[in-house]
Amino acid sequence: MSAIASDYLPVLLFFAVGIAFALIFVGAPIAVSNLIGTNKPEAVKLSEYESGFPAFSDARTKFDVQFYLVAILFIVFDLEAAFLFPWAVSLHWGGEPAWWAMMEFLGELGIGLVYAWKVGALEWE
Repeated sequence: MSAIASDYLPVLLFFAVGIAFALIFVGAPIAVSNLIGTNKPEAVKLSEYESGFPAFSDARTKFDVQFYLVAILFIVFDLEAAFLFPWAVSLHWGGEPAWWAMMEFLGELGIGLVYAWKVGALEWE
């Protein structure tokens, strides 16, 4: 075996093991589900439940932007929560200035939440 082939042998083995695990843990449950599961599509099961508009229709139809506004607000506040964890862990390095910087950040987000609430961005019709 050549030197180049022996250098790439671990990478190829890793790739083969990854594909094998993917087939076992992803492909096998899907195959078993298709073999022994029941398939009873109903109108309620096939209806849209997240966005509020039919998923398989003309792409140029008009729809309400309210869903996307709520999704953007969720992402903003979710990122804020994700930002709090590393800040809390490293608070002892930043001391009091880090504390006040986070309080200012949370205050600005609170003002944004109150504004979104007042203009009706969180109201679902």
